[in-house]
Amino acid sequence: MEKKVAVTTNLEDTKAFLDSMCSQIMRIKQIKADLHRQFVQSMTICLRQIWGYKQLGLEVERLRSESFDDANLSHETQLLELWTLLQPDRPLLKRVTKQWQDIGFQGEDPKTDFRGMGILGLQNLIYFAKQFGTAAKHILSHSHHPKFGYSFAIVGINLTHMAYKLLQDSALKSHLYNVTEGRPNLDNFHHFYSYLFIEFDKFWLECQPKDIMEFNRIRDLFENIVRTKLADNTTCFKVNIEVDTV
Repeated sequence: MEKKVAVTTNLEDTKAFLDSMCSQIMRIKQIKADLHRQFVQSMTICLRQIWGYKQLGLEVERLRSESFDDANLSHETQLLELWTLLQPDRPLLKRVTKQWQDIGFQGEDPKTDFRGMGILGLQNLIYFAKQFGTAAKHILSHSHHPKFGYSFAIVGINLTHMAYKLLQDSALKSHLYNVTEGRPNLDNFHHFYSYLFIEFDKFWLECQPKDIMEFNRIRDLFENIVRTKLADNTTCFKVNIEVDTV
């Protein structure tokens, strides 16, 4: 009779669970721990990474499925934080205002733009603006370019969708396994998103699009490039924060 194991998100319980799985594998395969210590260590790391990737996928999906709610104080606080991070010297005059268009939202109320990616899109933007503030502000200035400009926040949400797809179809496995010896977590996902934003901005400017109508074509080209790199098992993306001015 198959034994069902209760899954928990508690870190200590998870470690105990994975250690137990490792012990079971060793017992079934008749592997002696004292003779194969390096193997046991490597297998434990692999199990933690596999488990972590699965848990990361569930957490990302949870955030994506959480709709932005202007009645939720936490959601509103995060949205205002995004404005402050990107426009520290310009106070937001009111909650619903055309000022939001200055950071690339479509209308006067950003909540409608998060429908596809939910809170995940907002948290990606906040992480990027907080952890890579200088780069984010450079890219925001690029988005205002009179010829090659684009909607910063809307592009950011599109890149959230791209990162989400790469995670869900397991294309991100090699990268995340290579950048962490523990288990992939949400910060790893946010960091990869930041890489995408910086590199997409460079790619967009290099393509010198005729207008914003070329966005889908250039985004698809960019995604194909990223997927090709991810297909290499040695891939380990690093954020290049040296963003050239235009």
